[in-house]
Amino acid sequence: MTSVVATSRHRYRIRFSKLGKIRFTSHRDVARLWERALRRATIPVAYSEGFSPHPKLSFGLALPTGHESLGEYLDVEVTESLGDPLDVGAFITRLDPGLPIGLDVQAAAEIAPGTPSLQQSVVCCTWRIGIQGHGCNQLAERVDDVLGADSIIVTRERKGQHVTDDVRPAIVALDISGDAEVVADLATQPRSLRPSELVAALSGGDNDLGEGRVTRIHQWLSIDGAREEPLPLPLDATSAPHAEARAS
Repeated sequence: MTSVVATSRHRYRIRFSKLGKIRFTSHRDVARLWERALRRATIPVAYSEGFSPHPKLSFGLALPTGHESLGEYLDVEVTESLGDPLDVGAFITRLDPGLPIGLDVQAAAEIAPGTPSLQQSVVCCTWRIGIQGHGCNQLAERVDDVLGADSIIVTRERKGQHVTDDVRPAIVALDISGDAEVVADLATQPRSLRPSELVAALSGGDNDLGEGRVTRIHQWLSIDGAREEPLPLPLDATSAPHAEARAS
């Protein structure tokens, strides 16, 4: 009789930032960079079965090309434990040499089996959105108009079709942060609202506003009515790498 040895699988969640020039790298190319970094760090990543095996990596919501982020997430399935408990500092040191400037690991932790995927569980994102254009001097009025509106109808393309939506329910919170910048909580379910679509809503019919530099600050889960991050930053996390990359 042939005995079958079950392979022990573990899942780890990694939080990382994407800042500076790397913001112009597409989501797909960032996935390839992570595959290479994990391989270089000799992390025992699990692979799918079948004719064309691929590493079992699961990213959070895709970040639009050209936008920065202080909180991106990656779930990695591995074939053996990376430590119980995980030595986060050593893990980051192991990964950093394989990552390009602008991709910085901030935190990591093992997650329980059956934890829902990030794409299923993230319900809202917080964005810092730079605003450009002649309409900036009326930005406070535009924000008040959007918050006071009963509905905001936009037409956008989805799967090759033009679809009309009321996006007002997706604007969870909106406030001015600086002379030409807003901070917005935008829902991701049942359909996500992009920062560019919020700027279009702020422009109204004048089309005199455009996106400046955009940074995703947080991704949020809703757990028992409270907002939580998929993986909080450690208390001693430093923002120094963020400042360097943002100046690039």
